[in-house]
Amino acid sequence: MKRIFYLLSFCLLFIMQSKNADAQYYFYDDDYYDSPFLFEIGASVGAMNCLTDIGGAKGVGKRFVKDLNLGTTSVSGGVFINAIYKNAVALRLEGAFGKISANDNVLKDVDPLDIAFQRYNRNTSFRSKITEISLVTELHPLFIFINYEERESDPPKMSPYLLAGVGYYTFNPQTELNGKWIDLQPLSTEGQGFKEYPDRKVYKLQQINIPVGIGLKYELSRMVNLRGEFVYRVLQTDYLDDVSTTYVDPTLYSNYFTGTKLANAVILSDRQITKVTGPGGKRGSPKQNDAFFSVNLKLSLTIGRQKIR
Repeated sequence: MKRIFYLLSFCLLFIMQSKNADAQYYFYDDDYYDSPFLFEIGASVGAMNCLTDIGGAKGVGKRFVKDLNLGTTSVSGGVFINAIYKNAVALRLEGAFGKISANDNVLKDVDPLDIAFQRYNRNTSFRSKITEISLVTELHPLFIFINYEERESDPPKMSPYLLAGVGYYTFNPQTELNGKWIDLQPLSTEGQGFKEYPDRKVYKLQQINIPVGIGLKYELSRMVNLRGEFVYRVLQTDYLDDVSTTYVDPTLYSNYFTGTKLANAVILSDRQITKVTGPGGKRGSPKQNDAFFSVNLKLSLTIGRQKIR
């Protein structure tokens, strides 16, 4: 975690130092002028949700919006610093936080003949806090492809943009049992780390993701900016919700665990309302990794504009 933070900090410092290497200035308005590099510092608030094996819509599992449970949306937030070159390209360092959850119980009213009834009967649920630090690049097409200085026209106050980068995030899936929240990863609910399942490795609770998204920036004033932004995280795991593949043989847990941990593992590895499948039966689907995303409003201050003397 520290190494990634130092690397991202170095990238930002490199850009900030580059400011001194370019002496060109241009007018922002009649009272202020800009150097090629400007900086933003700001905060965000919004909503976070996820797409996992748990819950979903009726019928066969679908992709993205068609399989989204809006009722599990929770509040997210963050802080960021941005280095912007000629309003066209930016490098942003951001820290974000939020919470995600899902529950098969959302399918309680589904027809028993619907294939989604299998998910309801599976009877699983989870929640997880998310913390993330990311380094992303913003591309602003209106400033990349149009030279407003040559046109001698005022640049637009509104700028759509694309973003992509790399992130480092932490998660910890939990579920409720007898009024207590239980960490699921240590319980190997699908036999992760067991010699009987050599292809099922214990998943890490700190991983790399790829944030991609779109946004719209609007200058409220020479110092204040408002942004609306959607960011989707491409993950390298299908265990964001601790569900991915098939049920395991519950008798194996006594070879690895004892006491309360053993009891919890046996119960939480298979919570079917009606036992319709056993070891080797489908518990989740490893065909597609999980994902989470956020929709945020961001408010920021621009630093670097100079008053004309």
